[in-house]
Amino acid sequence: MDLRIFTEPQQGADYETLLAVAKATEDLGFDAFFRSDHYLKMGGVNGDPGPTDAWLTLAGLARETSRIRLGTLMTAATFRLPGVLAIQVAQVDAMSGGRVEFGLGAGWYEAEHTAYGIPFPKAKFPRLEEQLAIITGLWETPVGETFSYEGEHYRLTESPALPKPAQPRIPVLLGGMGKERTPRLAARYADEFNVPFASVEDTAAQFGRVARAVEEAGRKPGDLVYSNALVVCVGRDDAEVARRAEAIGRDADELRRNGLAGSPSEVVEAIGRFAAVGSTRMYLQVLDLHDLDHLELIASQVMPQL
Repeated sequence: MDLRIFTEPQQGADYETLLAVAKATEDLGFDAFFRSDHYLKMGGVNGDPGPTDAWLTLAGLARETSRIRLGTLMTAATFRLPGVLAIQVAQVDAMSGGRVEFGLGAGWYEAEHTAYGIPFPKAKFPRLEEQLAIITGLWETPVGETFSYEGEHYRLTESPALPKPAQPRIPVLLGGMGKERTPRLAARYADEFNVPFASVEDTAAQFGRVARAVEEAGRKPGDLVYSNALVVCVGRDDAEVARRAEAIGRDADELRRNGLAGSPSEVVEAIGRFAAVGSTRMYLQVLDLHDLDHLELIASQVMPQL
């Protein structure tokens, strides 16, 4: 089971805070540092000092880390034109020496679009499909050849399809709980499928839908990595669990039901239930980015048991 650290900087974090978490992620032996792609806070926090851009952040971290994988859960397709996004991600991949993974989603949070003057289209999923076709098409076009695309929402004419990523193929992450279109899209484009913030039972059902779609597309279900994202709240005792839950505005018992919370042994047992239905990678949503002792506890007492 790979353990990855997943952050939500829109809730209130500057680059220096994210850098400290990323360096701790690397030093403590976690597999990767991921972040959300949002421009507006959610819930009852003030969001200070304001948003950071996902790909600008990852560009900086690419130069200040050396081992961990870097990526997004999920880049919003509504934020960027696909040709520009392909350039940005390929460049960050080169800056990192080939450590980028690319999660892309349709975008959903209307308020952040209106807050920053970003168009929020009604037909988001068709744009996501076209972006995946364009971005992967640009990366896969051989050097010296051009790429053209004629879609309903985007058109590219004889693009030089440069720059190329450092990796032969940047892993593409897709996810969600859509029952039909999402599995079909994953079967076509994904290297990894992620189920966010869902129960073991719902995870198993969605993994099954994706595996069937993958087979129908002529691929092997095992060609994909299957993963989960869940909030994490680990403590050495009940008091520490409660303190960490309170710090993020949650209840410890609720987190035990809906996330990965409790003592190290409780969290190992909870992760095991997801592993039993096919999950091999866990994105630990860390909401208190100043509590680096939390990461150390997970690294020293949870990770060795997996």
